[in-house]
Amino acid sequence: MNTPTQTQVRRATTDDVSALAMLRYEFRSRRQTPVESAAEFVPRCTEWMRSRVADETRWRVWVLMERGTIVGNIWLQIVEKLPNPNAERERHGYVTNFFVRPEYRNTGAGSRLLDALLGECRGLETDSVFLWPSDRSRPLYERHGFVTPSTMLVLEDQ
Repeated sequence: MNTPTQTQVRRATTDDVSALAMLRYEFRSRRQTPVESAAEFVPRCTEWMRSRVADETRWRVWVLMERGTIVGNIWLQIVEKLPNPNAERERHGYVTNFFVRPEYRNTGAGSRLLDALLGECRGLETDSVFLWPSDRSRPLYERHGFVTPSTMLVLEDQ
């Protein structure tokens, strides 16, 4: 296990989007060979992120800070449901782009990011929170109460 660090979790601001775009590139380029260079991807991603981080209507982002540097992040997309005359809640939460640099993993920092996001979901009274975990991340989500759904159908790669 890594030694605990002095990391802090806070809500992202538009001042963070360039660093968030670089972190996105770092995260995704580790999983597959990129078809865009960092020089091509980061400006495009920064532009996309800037409007979403500024608005917070549909997207919310938390960052993991270590000595003034962003070393992790987690994104929440609010998915509206149609209005319902019953007691059913009218929002879902989609968790995505959850990444912590390897040297900060296994310190509890990822759990702190996820706890911040789940606290927001409780405050928004979401009906459900969903994500696509990697095999490696599945135990973290299960420790936080996530289960494999039995009531959902998915059409992939159409």
